[in-house]
Amino acid sequence: MTDSWATFGADLHLETTGAAGLRAGLMDALREAVRTGRLTPGTRLPSSRSLAADLGIARNTVADAYAELVAEGWLTARQGSGTRVAQRAEPRRPSTRAVRARAARSRPVHNLLGGSPDLSTFPRADWLKASRRALTAAPNDAFGYGDPRGRIELRTVLAGYLARARGVYADPERIMICAGFAHALKLMGPVLRKRRVREAAVESYGLDIHRNLLADAGLRLPCLPVDPLGARTGELAGMRGVGAVLMTPAHQFPTGVPLHPDRRAAAVDWARGTGGLILEDDYDGEFRYDRQPVGALQGLDPERVVHLGTTSKSLAPGLRLGWMVLPEALVGEVCEVKGASDWSSSALDQLTLAEFIGSGAYDRHVRSMRLRYRHRRDQLVAALAERAPGVRVSGIAAGLHAVLELPEGTEPSVLRAAAWQGLALEGISRFRHPDAAPGRDALVIGYGTPTDSAWSGALDALCRVLPRESAG
Repeated sequence: MTDSWATFGADLHLETTGAAGLRAGLMDALREAVRTGRLTPGTRLPSSRSLAADLGIARNTVADAYAELVAEGWLTARQGSGTRVAQRAEPRRPSTRAVRARAARSRPVHNLLGGSPDLSTFPRADWLKASRRALTAAPNDAFGYGDPRGRIELRTVLAGYLARARGVYADPERIMICAGFAHALKLMGPVLRKRRVREAAVESYGLDIHRNLLADAGLRLPCLPVDPLGARTGELAGMRGVGAVLMTPAHQFPTGVPLHPDRRAAAVDWARGTGGLILEDDYDGEFRYDRQPVGALQGLDPERVVHLGTTSKSLAPGLRLGWMVLPEALVGEVCEVKGASDWSSSALDQLTLAEFIGSGAYDRHVRSMRLRYRHRRDQLVAALAERAPGVRVSGIAAGLHAVLELPEGTEPSVLRAAAWQGLALEGISRFRHPDAAPGRDALVIGYGTPTDSAWSGALDALCRVLPRESAG
């Protein structure tokens, strides 16, 4: 007899609203779970009070659904034993059609996951024009294996753009084209190890995939705390074994704060004094709304900072185009790791991006998207003020995501309620370093992800699952 409810909530999906609709939806979901064997005979269901709290609906709605299913014979209810799945014949093996239908229902209706732009806004027509021009003008050697650093046309255009837009010192000879940020980290890991770096500090909040890539290179990853002023870079001096640090100074992910000027200086001073390296993830550097642009950290010391950028947020992650601006001493070492030929990014895609930037289309697209995302950000803030006034929002001066503060201990229940609403989102605990101290409860809301047509529905679904009381 099973008494576990730990994974049940994520398997069911309500598609209707209103008391009657929610009750019917809950009953259908429970019947389907029993029919297909996801809820086995004897499984104890949560109390009506507990389930109602998790879903953010009235207790009577759950109690009525339970009562009707007991009457139909799907559930049993006994004093002191709670509500359980009735003992029934073994469920039929679902047909292929039923499996496909259930898979379709299990997909989120609304997506507020961070880390992605609105893919429907990719500038197809302008990209196609740039591609045609690039292909027409491409030299014959563009169809060969090429320089491991990437096409010189793209590196030259990038050098000018990064200097102008991000304050980066970017000689084309020191730029390495790569297939995105993860690829850049995969290249840097062996380089750091060869330089006898054994520990690389990482921020206390960030993506585990990035930590894993460095760990796969054999590096230990001590945790650098993050607070409202960004990473506490003053603590690097006390981390004796650390030879490198990975940071998101422009817009810390996921907390959304820029690195304070004093801490930027402290990071560079540490690198100069110890011979360490700073890996600068220029996350969301293009999208700023309520403050002056924060220049790249690399401009403070190009020989101690590796500047890493991509087109994943500004255009689309599917392009697999990124870049590294390297200290002069690292160029040869990274080339050696990457290999004798450039296998990572299509030469034609590189030439297209070079044309796209050089023609001014990239700047126009970024300006347009900045206005679009700012409008969504403003709509999010306004909706929260009206419908969830107790929820405080932060990290909104730049980027494509916001942090919503929750009352202590409520993050898991809000995420379960969101799953019931068909809403995909993540809590801030998902990004916490394993060694970091326990922190606040919060949601990380990617307001750049939905299409324009899906944005309103996603915002409504979000407001339905948020608590109205203050986070304190």
